[in-house]
Amino acid sequence: MWSLLVLSLPTENATARMRAWRALKASGAAVLRDGVYLLPEAARAAFDAVADDVRTHAGSARVLRCEGEADFESLFDRGAEHAALLAEIAAVAPRADAQAAQREARRLRRAFEQLRAVDYFPGPAQQQTAGALAALEAAVARALDPSEPAPAAGSARKRAATSYRGRVWATRRRPWIDRLASAWLIKRFIDPQARFMWLASPADCPPSAVGFDFDGAEFSHQGGEQGERVTFETLLASFGLATPALQRLGRLVHALDAGGAIPPEAAGVEQVLAGMRDALADDDQLLLAAAGVFEGLHRAFEKEAAR
Repeated sequence: MWSLLVLSLPTENATARMRAWRALKASGAAVLRDGVYLLPEAARAAFDAVADDVRTHAGSARVLRCEGEADFESLFDRGAEHAALLAEIAAVAPRADAQAAQREARRLRRAFEQLRAVDYFPGPAQQQTAGALAALEAAVARALDPSEPAPAAGSARKRAATSYRGRVWATRRRPWIDRLASAWLIKRFIDPQARFMWLASPADCPPSAVGFDFDGAEFSHQGGEQGERVTFETLLASFGLATPALQRLGRLVHALDAGGAIPPEAAGVEQVLAGMRDALADDDQLLLAAAGVFEGLHRAFEKEAAR
């Protein structure tokens, strides 16, 4: 099924006409003729919003339900847009300027998410773009930090938190997003008596310590059919910590550490943690300060989930 929007607005109301045009463009609606637009029935809410706005500005608008024609899907082919995005992704060189490449990768991620939202009939083109963007984000992460762990194959093995109490947990020194969030998670939900060791090199990890977030560590990045997990997400899966608030925090950590859809609060969190990292040379003090940020986010996400 499909939705048709038929509308007209007074020519003198330029502001309302421009607002309707922008909303229809953002929705990915196909133009059948002047004033007649088409969307899949599942996206009807976009037409309802435009119609309500048009009516409040002395215009007329009707949203109709109709049967599909054989060639309607071809009106929503996003192949050319995916090809253009692929060309932009291929042009980014992470090793030349990692910071600039990160900014560009995030811009491209936002562009991809916008395109995916209106790619109503996804196919190989979307998959190809998604794969190329994920590869770029991984390359950027490695360029920013060559010691960033590669995802290990396999799924998270279930663990009992009682077997990990009072342990020494070891990770790379000068921790950043994933390591800081993982250390907070360990102390908060897995091992309240945890002590942390900050390693100059993963090779320095004692056999008795629980390693995390480095190649060969007990808990690190994982890859599989569901995509890459950062260490924070591996810990969630391993210890059965699948609450909505922690999963949302996991998506935030994933976006800032490995790329992906960027939550609205990501930029502010990243800026605060970057300031703390610059101000605090001692890694234990840095973790203590960062733990307050993650605790506050977790409480806020819990409240939102409860509502």
